[in-house]
Amino acid sequence: MRIFLAPMEGVIDHHFRTIYGDIGGVDICVSEFLRVNDLPISQKTLLRDCPELSRSGLSTTPNGTPVRVQLLGSNPETLAESAAMAAALGASAIDLNFGCPAKTVNNSKGGAVLLKNPALIGDIVSSVRKAVPSQTPVTAKIRLGFEERNLYLDNANAIAEAGANELCVHARSKADGYKPPAYWQCIAEIVDAISIPVVANGEIWNIKDWQQCKAESACSDFMLGRGLVACPDLALQIKAHNNKIDYQPLGWNDILNLLNRFYYDTKEAYPSRFLGNRVKQWLFYLQMHYPEATPFFEKIKRYKQAHEFEAVLGTDLSA
Repeated sequence: MRIFLAPMEGVIDHHFRTIYGDIGGVDICVSEFLRVNDLPISQKTLLRDCPELSRSGLSTTPNGTPVRVQLLGSNPETLAESAAMAAALGASAIDLNFGCPAKTVNNSKGGAVLLKNPALIGDIVSSVRKAVPSQTPVTAKIRLGFEERNLYLDNANAIAEAGANELCVHARSKADGYKPPAYWQCIAEIVDAISIPVVANGEIWNIKDWQQCKAESACSDFMLGRGLVACPDLALQIKAHNNKIDYQPLGWNDILNLLNRFYYDTKEAYPSRFLGNRVKQWLFYLQMHYPEATPFFEKIKRYKQAHEFEAVLGTDLSA
């Protein structure tokens, strides 16, 4: 069983990927999408948004967790050129985003809107597959549809026939957004229809959800997004349960240490006017699993100065 850290735009950046690689349980990370329009993406942008590529061509987090480069767009030629550059820089795999539901992305002919056009999806995958070395996996992520949960078998077949090595399926349509439920049984239809590995994604918040997803989707690999942000060791919990190993989940003091690390890791990475915003964003999700996160969030949500954050988070533990 492999567990993937989902590429949540605006949430899971390289700082998050480093921390989650160190927590453990995650086998593969996927970068936030890099938008490709009518020109190929630049090397500068690739290294800025996926700095793991600069680690001697390893494309891993510092602890060695592989990081895939995700591209988003609708132009087969410029996507192929961008993929070739990422592969040359050492990308562990090229992932193609056909699932983003954001209106601005869809209005620019990217993400989930492409699910209405299986032929174009096939052309994109085929072009990228031909542009990168055979040893570089090409993977894709889809939803079950755009307005309706349909065409998912057409899209899955187009992706597999175009030479993709793997497919991740978010078990909802674009119109479904992130509202429960996730339609995991539709993933099982895809598993039956294609011969490449399929990764199940969507609405896995705890071990019980994972068990249900595994039963309904017929998958053995899973991608975790919001559930893993809300419960940072969920991947470890799932693997311990799967392997019948005793495991003590992270407690609130452990989470405070992670928040401390995250604050200091990101303190200099963003303009000072945004100081602590990523910590607040993480706390928003942590409230779903840790009741202690709510009063802590209420305490710091209006903080804007370093001395305020550091009074409650303490000194840099890594110093």
